[in-house]
Amino acid sequence: MTTVPATGTTGTTGTSSIPLLVLGSEADPASERGVSCPGELPPASDPGLVARAAAAKAALGDRLFVLGHHYQRDEVIQFADVTGDSFKLAREAAARPTAPFIVFCGVHFMAESADILTAGHQQVVLPDLAAGCSMADMATFDQVEEAWEVFEDAGVADDVIPVTYMNSSADIKAFVGRHGGTVCTSSNARRALDWALRKGSKVLFLPDQHLGRNTAVLEMGLALSDCVVYDPHRPGGGLTPDRLRAATMILWRGHCSVHGRFKKTSVDDVRARIPGVRVLVHPECTHEVVLAADDIGSTEYIIKTIDAAPAGTSWAVGTELNLVRRLANAHPDKNIVFLDKTVCFCSTMNRIDLPHLVWSLESLARGEVVNRIQVDEETAHYSRLALDQMLALP
Repeated sequence: MTTVPATGTTGTTGTSSIPLLVLGSEADPASERGVSCPGELPPASDPGLVARAAAAKAALGDRLFVLGHHYQRDEVIQFADVTGDSFKLAREAAARPTAPFIVFCGVHFMAESADILTAGHQQVVLPDLAAGCSMADMATFDQVEEAWEVFEDAGVADDVIPVTYMNSSADIKAFVGRHGGTVCTSSNARRALDWALRKGSKVLFLPDQHLGRNTAVLEMGLALSDCVVYDPHRPGGGLTPDRLRAATMILWRGHCSVHGRFKKTSVDDVRARIPGVRVLVHPECTHEVVLAADDIGSTEYIIKTIDAAPAGTSWAVGTELNLVRRLANAHPDKNIVFLDKTVCFCSTMNRIDLPHLVWSLESLARGEVVNRIQVDEETAHYSRLALDQMLALP
C-alpha cells in the first residue's frame, strides 16, 4: 500500500515552520505515517478559518466532495457534503464519479477504502496523514501472515475463513480477500459470520475482539468457550494447537481505544445518577458492558434510536464523545449524556481540525493535491474482492 506524502506530486515530504504539536497533530515518524505539511498551516485561533474553508470549497465547486465521519469535530463536520460511518462514506465517494477530489474527514483506513472503491481519475485526500486508527494498527500484515502459519502448523488453516472489520488497513482487507474471506461492519457482522461459518468451521475475526465476541455470543448463540483470543505478541498467539482446533471463533487481540474505556462501573454509576435511564452502547464495547446495557448497535443504529426516542426520555450513550454531544444538541427535549464521566474523544479522529481542512482545501483550489491516499493496484484488487463479498452477503 502506498501513501503519497504531503507534497502533491513531487514525492518529497515537505516541512512546516509551525510545530504541528501545537495543533495536536505531531507524531513519532517511527510509529505513525508522516504528518508534515508544505508551507504553514493557518493558526488554530484564526477567526477567518470558517470563511476561508467556505471560500475554498465554493471555488472548487462540483470538483470537490467532502466526506465527514460522525466522530469528527463540529467545526469540521459543518463542511461535509455527506456524514456517516466509514463504509457509508466510502460508498458515497464511489457514487460521485464526477468529483475528481474526495476530501475524507475521517481516519486513514477510511480514506484507503474510499480510494479502493472510487474511479482511477479520482484522488482521495486525508487532511492530516496522522489521523490513524489505533484498532486498525493492532493488526499488521506481517502479524496476520504469521498467524496463518500458526494455523497451518496446527492443521486448521483450511477450516478458517477470515473476516475483517471495516476498521482495518487495506493490507488486512487484501489478506482477507486472498484467503476467500469478507469484510464486515458493525451492522452486518452477524450476516458475515453466518456466511463464513457456512463456508468453513472456524472464523478468524480481525481486528476487534469485542465486536467478534459480542456478535458470536449474543447474536449467534455461541458460548464464550467457543471463542479464543489470538495475541500476536505471544508465541503461537498464546494458544496451543488443541485450543485452536477446538475453537469456532479465533478473535484477534485488538480493540477500540475509545469504546474499550467504558466499564461496567460506568453503567452502574449512570443508572444510580439518572432514574429510568436507558444505556445505549456500541458493540465495540467490552462484553461486560454490552451485557449491562439496554440497547446495543452500530453508530447508525445509535443515531436512529436517539432520533426515534420519545421526548423526555433519558439516555446514556457509550460511543465517541463528539457524536454524543452532537446528538444531545440536536435533541434538547431528551436527556442525553455520555456514558462515562471521563471525556473520551477519538484522539486520532480529532487530528482532522479546521486548520488542516483549510490547508487541504486551499491547496486543491490552487491546483496542488496534498496528502493523497493511494492504494497500490494489487492491494486494491484483493481488498475489493473482500469488500465485494460483503456487498454480496445474503
